[in-house]
Amino acid sequence: MHVRSALYAGIAILFFACVAEHAQAQTIQFNVDDVALRSGESIEFGDVYFIGVNCRSLLTATPEVEVMDGPPGVAVSIKQAMVVPRYHGCGKPVAGGKMLFSANNVEDYSYTRMVLRVTYKTRNGNLQRSQHVNVTLFP
Repeated sequence: MHVRSALYAGIAILFFACVAEHAQAQTIQFNVDDVALRSGESIEFGDVYFIGVNCRSLLTATPEVEVMDGPPGVAVSIKQAMVVPRYHGCGKPVAGGKMLFSANNVEDYSYTRMVLRVTYKTRNGNLQRSQHVNVTLFP
């Protein structure tokens, strides 16, 4: 009798260990980047691309960006370019773009969170993602 209950307890512990190993926490994580600009300055912020598991671009056109919320005088655009998605372990350039920030007529120091919406044009339709950027402006 004692052996049977120990066996059941061992199986239960093994079951819970296997379930716990495959469980994933579901959280919302905002990856926020920082940008500092002076009046009249433009900077290249980063690469924009959309790839599949085989490191091939899934884009049919250059991605577009829209400023949803942000400081006045700051413009964001995407310039068409071949980019290397090294973050995903890819070594060859794919079609995508470079995100550019530019500030015009900055009169006072400010620190603002900017919300961007990037639209990726794929064969399966448009895909939209948002991105948050902390922008510090200097006169």
